[in-house]
Amino acid sequence: MASLSDHPGEQAALEPIKLVAVRETPLSLDEVFRAVGDDSAGGTALFVGTVRNHDGGADVDALGYSCHPSAEAEMRRVAEKVVAEFPVRALAAVHRVGDLAVGDLAVVVAVSCPHRGEAFAACRKLIDDLKHEVPIWKHQTFSDGTEEWVGAC
Repeated sequence: MASLSDHPGEQAALEPIKLVAVRETPLSLDEVFRAVGDDSAGGTALFVGTVRNHDGGADVDALGYSCHPSAEAEMRRVAEKVVAEFPVRALAAVHRVGDLAVGDLAVVVAVSCPHRGEAFAACRKLIDDLKHEVPIWKHQTFSDGTEEWVGAC
């Protein structure tokens, strides 16, 4: 009998990066979830970042994201690092730019792997590295009239 690690479903897929995009239009959980569907995956982890109504103890009235032209290529580079480290069956990452309202989806990432632990770890690495390495900036306007820029890298 072959060992579990010999089964193709236990390995990373040959082309696991299914969706990487920076968009000005609203994001879809269904699109991202469908993109990472894989019959060999026993675990799928999905992270959704939403615009909240506060930051650092201050009320947020408005928020906008902007990005460098290389942002999508940098997202792909981050995704490639994740698939090199984990047995990813499918991966998707989308980030929104432009003006967003409280409650809007700002980022959605998902990873499918043979097992849940791998999926959780890969998804965590994907969102953490995306936030630290991809040139996407957040501009927040607070209810007291102050504002700030927050850089991703």
